[in-house]
Amino acid sequence: MISNTISRAAKTAHVTVETIRFYERRGLIAQPRKPLGGGAREYDDDTIARIRFVRQAQEIGFSLTEIAELLSLRADPSADCGDVRSRAIGKRDEVQEKLNRLFHMRAALDELIESCPSAGGVKACTIIEAMERGAKTMAPVLTAPRQGNQEIKTTILNIDGMHCDGCAGTVEALLGRVPGVRKANVSFKDRNARVLHDPQAASETDLAAAIKKGGFTAQVKP
Repeated sequence: MISNTISRAAKTAHVTVETIRFYERRGLIAQPRKPLGGGAREYDDDTIARIRFVRQAQEIGFSLTEIAELLSLRADPSADCGDVRSRAIGKRDEVQEKLNRLFHMRAALDELIESCPSAGGVKACTIIEAMERGAKTMAPVLTAPRQGNQEIKTTILNIDGMHCDGCAGTVEALLGRVPGVRKANVSFKDRNARVLHDPQAASETDLAAAIKKGGFTAQVKP
């Protein structure tokens, strides 16, 4: 039988040996004991699976601290799937916020590139001029979407059919996919959803229809 030394474990988990040692120092995986008769430490299949889990969680944006919390939940028999789901939703929202910022950065750069004459002295470069103006020219574009006269509305919907916090997480995820929804907070305890949205892009009917896709019913609170 071939033993899983640290180098073989690294190869199987698609990480480096230094990555495994780093995970051990951070307490994310336990370092195997040295064999009594000497020789290399051996990593069992459960430890290799844990290494894969940590690596994959990092790849989708979780920090090592957040991963440690997920591992604690995984080991807690009283933990609920809704806890993990809510953390995943929170991470997805962080990623979406970063994407939004990157989108508006790209739009700002597109504007600068469009205005550039592509020739002439650097002192007359419109891109450098705009960057020098800094906050006056680029900050509004980089920090927030252009809203103009756009109306942002808060709608509260009463929801029937939720049985746990996991259901609330499902409703929150469904609302988050609706174009025009800026933020959705769903409470299982209160059986309602508070949604911040652009009514021109997402009507109250659209919100109720999105919730219905999950097998729930929703009515706008008077």
